[in-house]
Amino acid sequence: MASGVAVNDVCLQEYQALKLGKKHRYVIFNLNKDNTEITVEKVSSSADYDDFIADLPDTECRWAVYDLKFEKNGGERNSIIFISWAPDAAKVKQKMLFASSKDALRRSLTGIAVEVQGTEPSEVTRESLLDKANRAH
Repeated sequence: MASGVAVNDVCLQEYQALKLGKKHRYVIFNLNKDNTEITVEKVSSSADYDDFIADLPDTECRWAVYDLKFEKNGGERNSIIFISWAPDAAKVKQKMLFASSKDALRRSLTGIAVEVQGTEPSEVTRESLLDKANRAH
């Protein structure tokens, strides 16, 4: 079931800046106040994964794309990871709205290697993303 929310053009622009331009390490998306459009909440070029985790709220849902850099078979790799963040402490109505709106955003972002659903910090650790990225490559 789709929620009918639109994806703001800036979401695609910032995603392309991350994917092609390598200008960002991650982009965090949110719904606007009216819950009618998906917007960019934050972009960051910080290479510190803890900064990314700190930007995910404890009690609210978000979506994010993270450009994970890692080594495999002696070579450096990149994997763009789509994260649906729906913490247990978020309100049920918000979780349902984010779940039903995810596809609109996800379909517009081409080149995602891995998708992760997180409800608690242990599900979005760098190690868990690394594990999923290694299996995808």
